[in-house]
Amino acid sequence: MKIAVVFCTIAVVALSVNATVYFQEQFLDGDAWKSRWVNSEHKSDYGQFKLTSGNFYGDAEKDKGLQTSQDARFYALSARFEPFSNEGKTVVIQFTVKHEQKIDCGGGYVKVFPSGLDQAGMHGDSQYYIMFGPDICGYSTKKVHVIFNYKGKNHLIKKEIKCKDDELTHLYTLILNPDQTYEVKIDNEKVESGSLEEDWDFLPPKKIKDPEAKKPEDWDDRPKIDDADDTKPEDWDKPENIPDPDATKPDDWDEDMDGEWEPPAIPNPEYKGEWKPKQIDNPNYKGVWVHPEIDNPDYTQDSEIYKFDSIGVLGLDLWQVKSGTIFDNFIITDDVKEAEDFGKDTWGVTKGPEKKMKEGQDEKKRKEEEEKNKEQDTEADDDGEEEEDEEEEEEETDEPDATETEDNELPTKDEL
Repeated sequence: MKIAVVFCTIAVVALSVNATVYFQEQFLDGDAWKSRWVNSEHKSDYGQFKLTSGNFYGDAEKDKGLQTSQDARFYALSARFEPFSNEGKTVVIQFTVKHEQKIDCGGGYVKVFPSGLDQAGMHGDSQYYIMFGPDICGYSTKKVHVIFNYKGKNHLIKKEIKCKDDELTHLYTLILNPDQTYEVKIDNEKVESGSLEEDWDFLPPKKIKDPEAKKPEDWDDRPKIDDADDTKPEDWDKPENIPDPDATKPDDWDEDMDGEWEPPAIPNPEYKGEWKPKQIDNPNYKGVWVHPEIDNPDYTQDSEIYKFDSIGVLGLDLWQVKSGTIFDNFIITDDVKEAEDFGKDTWGVTKGPEKKMKEGQDEKKRKEEEEKNKEQDTEADDDGEEEEDEEEEEEETDEPDATETEDNELPTKDEL
């Protein structure tokens, strides 16, 4: 087995018996990542990435990745690898994402670019081959993007794939096969699959409605019709509302001032609504008319929708309102098992300890909040007792002295 690697973190065309790893990045060599990744200079205010394992993790070193560090910023960073074509073979794109900031609106996806991309000039409108990964904005948008560029146009998947929206690290995998099928996995579990032609609008439909065909004028598609022999009963028509028989004119009603008094209206219990004849089976019913279809003259089969000629750059080109997302454990390979094993050896090993650490932090925070609330409640009770004591003291002070009252009521000498 021959493997060509650089610092054991980025594999450029790493060959093994069954797999080719075109790109691999784990950020295990400190700040050396800065020599492999290029910041775009298309704008002067792009957000900056920093290397960190975040506030909670499974392994402080293994979980280090690139984290967005500034709020309300666009980010544009990319890494280059030896160009390749996926003609006749599978390509797998996989990475981990951790939205530890409890993201409210922002992207967590990657873009795979042609090798000819000017990395220093990369921006949001730079043409890419594939865009894949989670995107969250508010409560309505929580999905996994799977976008392919076909003949210069970006095509979005027609299916809705839900992404993870918690604060833990998750593994996202896209598998693109030469038989024009695909599979999306989250945390090494399949969440969607299908065919490129069916789940994207790359090609015109195979069949279209025959423009020459029209529904016959005598075609009756009414399953039920009115019964012509049904007649409305003579006592059917009743007013919808009637004067309230229990209402009485107010005693202070002045007809000169208020006009003639009329009792208020109430719903008529005998009202039957609009009469309609009963329905019967239509003897002339022919069923629902189906517009006949013909082969679409604009449709041409393409067995190479999946194929990209020169894959050579992986980029993080995204927007985030609230920063804090960590990207890690990138791999691009032609072998599904290679990617699966890589996911198990990285995310699979640290996910458990990470979750345990996060739960511990949450529990500690919960207890601190409880203690804080208790202290506030105790202070409020103490303040209430002090106020009550002060009120009692004021009441005692305001009460007149009994001896003074009695003395004041005694008659004077002159009165005697």
